[in-house]
Amino acid sequence: MDHRGGHQGCGIRWNNWSNRNKMNTDLVMKDLARIFSRVKDKRRDYARYNFSTEQDSVLKTFFDLAQEFESLDDLYRVCVAVPKAFFGLDTNLYLSDSRRQLLVLVCTSTEGYLGSPDKLPPAVIKAPREAFIEHESFFTPIFGKMEIAEVEKTEERQELLGMLEISPGSDLTASEQLFFQKYANRIGYSLYNRILTQRNIEHLKFIDSLVADIEHNVIVPNMAFRLFLRRLQGKICKNREIESMLGEKFKGLGENGTLDRDWQERVMAELREVNRGLEEEFNNIENHNRNISLFVESLFRRSHFQEGRFIPQKRLCNFRKEVIEPQLERLRDRFSSKGIAIDDQLGRGPEESVVAVVDVGLISQVYANLFSNALKYTRVAKDMDGAEKKFVAYGQEILADYFGSGRDGARFNVINTGPHIPIEERERIFEDGYRGSQAGSEPGTGHGLSFVKRAVEIHEGVVGYEPTPLGNNFYFILPK
Repeated sequence: MDHRGGHQGCGIRWNNWSNRNKMNTDLVMKDLARIFSRVKDKRRDYARYNFSTEQDSVLKTFFDLAQEFESLDDLYRVCVAVPKAFFGLDTNLYLSDSRRQLLVLVCTSTEGYLGSPDKLPPAVIKAPREAFIEHESFFTPIFGKMEIAEVEKTEERQELLGMLEISPGSDLTASEQLFFQKYANRIGYSLYNRILTQRNIEHLKFIDSLVADIEHNVIVPNMAFRLFLRRLQGKICKNREIESMLGEKFKGLGENGTLDRDWQERVMAELREVNRGLEEEFNNIENHNRNISLFVESLFRRSHFQEGRFIPQKRLCNFRKEVIEPQLERLRDRFSSKGIAIDDQLGRGPEESVVAVVDVGLISQVYANLFSNALKYTRVAKDMDGAEKKFVAYGQEILADYFGSGRDGARFNVINTGPHIPIEERERIFEDGYRGSQAGSEPGTGHGLSFVKRAVEIHEGVVGYEPTPLGNNFYFILPK
């Protein structure tokens, strides 16, 4: 054996490892040198700023309190309270509402926290990317980092989060103005990290809830395929038996030339019934597949995962034909097997069906959940004459100006007979995971009505419950 080749290979491997190690060391030293360079830059900057001892205390106080208070509301209050406490200057905090592309006043040193940015009126101030003086006040922008996707679309690497107003501010020296600009930078850093953390938490909650939606609306209903397939397999086996029997019979007929007419009619009648059953089961599977496909397409949209919330894809929709009837048809046999009648007249307005702009997939799941809920909890009730009733009813009605002047609402009702939900439980029935005392041994996760609430609210609607003379009404109202 020639050992020279082996020694040569070891030398090559050693050299490769040594080269890689040297490259890694060079990269580490380069990164460390970059950090040292930034440290020196900051040291020179602070020497140039020449902040007073009190100004340094302001920055330290803000940093400490920004870590101490966990909620965004309290962080807003800290932003305006620190300059007021140290300098006696009134301070207003404006934030950008990205959805409306405008600034709103969210917190002041005199009134405190004013409310969520998306629910406040727009502020009448401009939003430049540089500090300015206006109406005796000093305004300085508050910046945060851009999201990665946004950085790729723009040369600006900072997102304008809002504006800080210091009043009176027209007499501030250049050094004092610089200080408040740096103070606004600290606010931007804290706000960005807090908002980013909140978004991540909301995103995780959404994904967790989405998994529950998938289980509730896709995985569990999809198990019904097994039942349909077993039935279809039984019909097919029966057809095979008939086919074999016919083969034997026709073989005998071919031998002696006789034909039993009664037998032929019975066989043909049975064959027709089997074929009818096969067609029925096939339609069941096709309808079920269509429904599940609608739910899957609604829940697995890329936009949901990108935004961390449901993003509806709305279009004009005839509720009765496109939403209600397909969901009711899916459960019709199960209602019938439980002796539950279906009434489509109760709560119907003068129109044949409401036409509205909605996300068909999400609203279809709303009805799927409400009808499934009625299937589980519908019970016999007695009317005023003592007659027993057991039914589920649905319908709709128009509520004039429900969402304000000129903004009508469309109310959709799903009513079932049975005992009323206890008063103390009515406020909680739309909470995720909550199951009332009437659930008993009925299967469920307490997720169905929670999904109904979220799906309706992203359509800017409301959900509700009310007792009826014979049972319960779960309803939702959408802008028409």
